[in-house]
Amino acid sequence: MSAILFYVLAVVALLGAAGVILAKSPMGSVISLLGTFFALAVIYLLAGFQFLAAAQILVYAGAILVLFLFVIMLLNLGAMGSRFELSFAPLQSGRARLAAAIAMALALIGLVAAQRASLKALAEPAADAPALDSLRGIALELFGRYSLPFQAVSVLLLATMVAVIVLAKRQRAGEHGSGEGAQ
Repeated sequence: MSAILFYVLAVVALLGAAGVILAKSPMGSVISLLGTFFALAVIYLLAGFQFLAAAQILVYAGAILVLFLFVIMLLNLGAMGSRFELSFAPLQSGRARLAAAIAMALALIGLVAAQRASLKALAEPAADAPALDSLRGIALELFGRYSLPFQAVSVLLLATMVAVIVLAKRQRAGEHGSGEGAQ
């Protein structure tokens, strides 16, 4: 039963990812991304990674999507039509078709390699390696060895948000300035 649920959720995640790319409106893309995030969270639950599932919902479906919605609303891109519409225009170029063919070939090679490989039991982790299946082990790694990349990503997200706000204010100031001069 769990294998069937996994495949159904994998299809839902792939359809959501395709919806992100093919949606005509930014709001449709965000809704598709939300569906993808929830499908991945349930896949994590099926695999036994409860912490990752909770982090997927809280961090990605919560914080990141709220940030995306904030940017969409700030840039005034949130006009969503009466229904969800898809556009296949991004797939019409020759480069997109080439990229899709390469992706399919790599997926096929990966599937063939996985079928031919005889997987043995997983090697035991080293004695000094922390257990990453506990919250304490993840926290030790994240705020120990990976604290600099963690802080760098935080600064990058903050700088991106400030840049979007500055660009949106500049665009709105230009709209108000040109409207007053015309009167």
